[in-house]
Amino acid sequence: MTLARFRWWHIEEALPIEADLFGAERWSAAMFWNELASGHHYLAALDDGTGALVGYAGLAVAPPDEAWVQNVAVRRDRQRGGIGRALVTELLAEATRRGVRSVLLEVAVDNAPAQRLYATYGFEPVGVRRGYYQPTNTDALVMRAELAQNR
Repeated sequence: MTLARFRWWHIEEALPIEADLFGAERWSAAMFWNELASGHHYLAALDDGTGALVGYAGLAVAPPDEAWVQNVAVRRDRQRGGIGRALVTELLAEATRRGVRSVLLEVAVDNAPAQRLYATYGFEPVGVRRGYYQPTNTDALVMRAELAQNR
């Protein structure tokens, strides 16, 4: 697996992953286009053999020193192979390069595997957004990690 910059041509490959993982709450092509047009830092995890998109993640930096993880997704058949960990590691490295002190994210309250992954990076729960994910009305757990090297 290789990490590369997520580009517009990855959007079509991302849509079926979104549909499979997030169902009714999936991102649309327009949402991905907006993220790229806004200059957010997006990564693509590409299969070394085929070049196929197997995962992606995004980071939106809010100057001067805060950032939000926009999404982290790994194709279901490639989960539990370190791809999600590689994506999060690189997002946090980018945040560090940009002088970010605090990184936040939202994760579904019922997504325990993702919460455990984020906790290994120092993310801690700081709040709940009731009914955040629509149309299912699922609550989102807000988690934050402080980047020690930038304090």
